[in-house]
Amino acid sequence: MKSYGIITLGSVIFALAFDWFFEPNQIGMGGLTGLAQVINVLLPWASVGILVAVLNVPLFLLGWKLIGRHLLISSLYSMLVSSLAIDGIALLYKFPGMDTMLACLVGGAMMGAGVGLVFSQGSTTGGTDVVARLLKLKFPWLPMGKLVLIPDFVVLALVAVVFGSVNAALYGLVALFVSTVVIDKMLYGLDESKVAYIISDSWRKTADAILARDRGVTILSASGAYTGDEKHVLLVAFKQREIVEIKRIVHETDPRAFLIVCNAHDVLGEGFGEYKKEDL
Repeated sequence: MKSYGIITLGSVIFALAFDWFFEPNQIGMGGLTGLAQVINVLLPWASVGILVAVLNVPLFLLGWKLIGRHLLISSLYSMLVSSLAIDGIALLYKFPGMDTMLACLVGGAMMGAGVGLVFSQGSTTGGTDVVARLLKLKFPWLPMGKLVLIPDFVVLALVAVVFGSVNAALYGLVALFVSTVVIDKMLYGLDESKVAYIISDSWRKTADAILARDRGVTILSASGAYTGDEKHVLLVAFKQREIVEIKRIVHETDPRAFLIVCNAHDVLGEGFGEYKKEDL
């Protein structure tokens, strides 16, 4: 229920971003929502929400056997919620236009936040998000935000032709870039973990001090390339909030220690995350 609550929230945020920033300012969108915009221009009687639902049918049929029952059901739910919300919000209130650049920046960020929430639950909002999820099976090392760009570029080209304005597509491209940055930040950037490599002559004392703070330490054997001396390197994974404490401990136990701190994502294991098959 918690997962579907987050999917619902993300889907409504996605719809609100479209009705508030994209539609009233004639900013082209990528994906099937953008394709629905194109058809809506040609057939004004067809609402964007209904068109999105109809266009998603063949994609869901395509993905049914490839990405599993759970993902397809949750994605179908997200698509229905966002489609209904797009039409429902439009019926309740017509948002006025605003500065186009401001709209594409804020709208892109809001849309990215909505899609990011949906993605965080192992689901999609349908449309080209399903295509991106299928591409993820083929290219698992590529982040979802970047994969979303591939099919969206094609739709934005259509937007430029039908809207008769390159500006609509270019503003849409800016919004798309902002949304992909937000998506990747939400999916991968919120795991604010760090890894420290500590080279110290007082390695035992330093390791004991870190262990006393309930943080694990791995001791690696190494040797200096110049001196040939045997060394012990401490490998420590920790949360962002612990970085000041780690630096303080290292400095107090050995002011001459060599400390390297690196960003780390997807840290799995005790005290951190757990492996989930549906993770993006």
